[in-house]
Amino acid sequence: MESSRAAEEKGLDPRVRRTRKLLQDALASLLKRKDFDNISIGDIAEESTLNRATFYDHYPDKFALLECLVGSQFQELVTKRNICFNGCEGALRSIAAGVCYYLAETARPRAGGLWQAGAPMETAIVSVVRRLILDGFAQHPPKPGVPVELVSSTIAWAIYGAAKEWARSPKRMSADRISGAIEKIVAPILTALSQHPAA
Repeated sequence: MESSRAAEEKGLDPRVRRTRKLLQDALASLLKRKDFDNISIGDIAEESTLNRATFYDHYPDKFALLECLVGSQFQELVTKRNICFNGCEGALRSIAAGVCYYLAETARPRAGGLWQAGAPMETAIVSVVRRLILDGFAQHPPKPGVPVELVSSTIAWAIYGAAKEWARSPKRMSADRISGAIEKIVAPILTALSQHPAA
């Protein structure tokens, strides 16, 4: 299932998509050589062969660009692995595995790059996970009571927090095993939601 963000990106003018991709690729390349804090808008513009004015036509600052880069990379992984939240058994485990694989493959601790980008990276990943869950709730609405936005955010941050802790561990279990553990931790939130009386 295609997320609302992916559909929105597809609706953009191809030139806009191309320019944003150039800027995201430039930042990804710079992150392999420099800490995020030491990367300037000028560095990104130069690396992308675009000018600063073009950068500001698309992003207000480097943090917004980073969020889009991480969001795009994570969304790509989610799409490639056909991860969605459909309310079925195993859906949470699938999402948790996606976050773990992304952190393990793309944002390795102590390897610089995206990991040291901190909060903007976290926000981007949580945003994609939250959207997946909201898209699932749109197709399979829970019982009324607690706003789905609140539930989606809570689940997304819980999954990300557990996956981040796993990724930081020097002696960690497999991504498949930890995603099962994360599912056990997070699933009661959905159970509580389905039992919540209508307001």
